[in-house]
Amino acid sequence: MKLRALSVSHVNSYIKKLTSNDPILCNIRVKGEISNFKAHASGNIYFSLKDEDSKLRCVIFREYAGELTQELEEGMSITVGGSITLYEKDGQLQMYVRTVEVEGVGELYAKFLKLKEVLEKEGIFDMSRKKMLPKYPSKVGVITSESGAVVRDIINVIARRFPKVDVVLYPVAVQGEGAAGQMIKGIQILNQLGNIDVIILGRGGGSMEELWSFNDEALARAIAASDVPVVSAVGHETDFTISDFAADMRAPTPSAAAELSVPSLVEINYRLESIQNKIYGDMKGLMEKKLAELSRIEGSSLFRRPYSLLDDRMIALDAAFTSISSEINRKVKGMGENIELTGRNLFNLNPLSILSRGYAIVHKDGLLAGRVEGLNEGETVKVRFCDGTAQCTVDKITKD
Repeated sequence: MKLRALSVSHVNSYIKKLTSNDPILCNIRVKGEISNFKAHASGNIYFSLKDEDSKLRCVIFREYAGELTQELEEGMSITVGGSITLYEKDGQLQMYVRTVEVEGVGELYAKFLKLKEVLEKEGIFDMSRKKMLPKYPSKVGVITSESGAVVRDIINVIARRFPKVDVVLYPVAVQGEGAAGQMIKGIQILNQLGNIDVIILGRGGGSMEELWSFNDEALARAIAASDVPVVSAVGHETDFTISDFAADMRAPTPSAAAELSVPSLVEINYRLESIQNKIYGDMKGLMEKKLAELSRIEGSSLFRRPYSLLDDRMIALDAAFTSISSEINRKVKGMGENIELTGRNLFNLNPLSILSRGYAIVHKDGLLAGRVEGLNEGETVKVRFCDGTAQCTVDKITKD
């Protein structure tokens, strides 16, 4: 007898009834580590509870989320209580959590925090060593999976914003064994090309395990050592990896990384147009101002009779010339009078001029004899008159 085929909806509905009525699954406690954590705007909280081998999807509805005494985070170890049943829409088991007991940080998250602390102390994350992104790049290197939506999103955003930029893709595995090594090699090769202006390192969202390659220490050091600025775009806005801290800039999504890496041609054209309009307006205003000044000058008496500017100066120059001439004449006249007076004084003081008034000068033995006491009777002396010299003999000396 051939079995009747059931629809997928009938099968999922049947399994849901089984799980909903199972006494163990109706009230169960499960221990694990938070992964894929997401707090929805509705107030519901979605995450996966995992251990080394398995995952279990969980949801905390708003009425129970409001009763949480501690904020949940990726990587936490917790014990949850609630019920497990089938979510019919996608046929997956899901736990509806009513209680949460926080036990601590999960193993992966603990490794993440430890590595972050080590690299932070070394200065790998320091803002002082981060490089500025170029304003107008010509080539953008992209390190990601060649088959994912990430590379398409990046290319589309760049083509829309700044179509003149060339995109150089270095395809890599973005999760799993060897993924970090491939990304390190990609960074090195893009640096060696010498013409790459900025590198985007990214992938789509995922759990901590799926993003773990981006928490690799060697990858973080390669990012920090890159001569080309690196933009990290790993996962969604709430996902953070070591690569994000080591990169020169962190973007919340790959599309956002593309927007940060290239300018918007529309915005550039708008700014250029604004600058052009401002220059035109400034030049027009300046021209109008100068034309008004020119019109005012043309209407002035100075413009109609420019030599009038020299009239007052010529008058002042004539007055100065007259004043200087008068002063020179006065000085010359005064100097002439002084010279004449000095000449008269010199003439009057000349011994020879005294002789003309009847006086004489007596010399004895070539020396001036100014007194009779220096003479002796019978001596011969020379007497100088105004018109000559006489040699005389002293006959008699009479003292006054």
